Amino acid sequence: MDRAMESLTKAQQELYDWLVQYIRENRHSPSIRQMMRAMKLKSPAPIQSRLEHLRTKSYIDWTEGKARTIRILNESQGLPILGTIAAGSMVEVFPDVIDNPDAAEHFDPSTISFKGGDFALKVRGDSMIEALIDDGDIVIMRKVPEPSRIRNGTIVAARVESTTTLKYYHLEGETVVLKPANPNYPPMPYPAAEVHIDGRLVAVWRDEAMNNA
Repeated sequence: MDRAMESLTKAQQELYDWLVQYIRENRHSPSIRQMMRAMKLKSPAPIQSRLEHLRTKSYIDWTEGKARTIRILNESQGLPILGTIAAGSMVEVFPDVIDNPDAAEHFDPSTISFKGGDFALKVRGDSMIEALIDDGDIVIMRKVPEPSRIRNGTIVAARVESTTTLKYYHLEGETVVLKPANPNYPPMPYPAAEVHIDGRLVAVWRDEAMNNA
């Protein structure tokens, strides 16, 4: 965001931050009633006043009286790229970006349909090459509400302590085996309790121009 913009009051900043997160996750703007609940207000007047200030200060665009028309200005569009994921062994995660998606690079290929909460990762390595996922590709991941219901054979972004990898998921008793799609790499078994699933694969995007540069 342009730091030269007029600063916000604490109440205005609270609403603005909530709007950015809501629109990012839901891909549409909220109603006045939803904003009232989020801000713990019983009247729409303070919400309308804050929205007007946000518009005047060029943080949002909206048509007064039509909350669903709110649009965040100077906000990166598309999916946040939350770092690099290994398609080899393991690489360190990027907690500064994961905790603050505003700091992330974004990409927005128009041919892919996103859902709220989706995110992207850059692939490093070739352990998933037989799944048509190569070094330099971008994988689009979807958060998994109930990891216990993941089907064996699902490609996931799996995290163990501070490292993460892209692999096929297989639960075998009390062990999760992260299996590559390349015979040159061995399966990676871990105690199930130590494996956290950040998301499951929903699409792969490859920039041919970038890869051929």
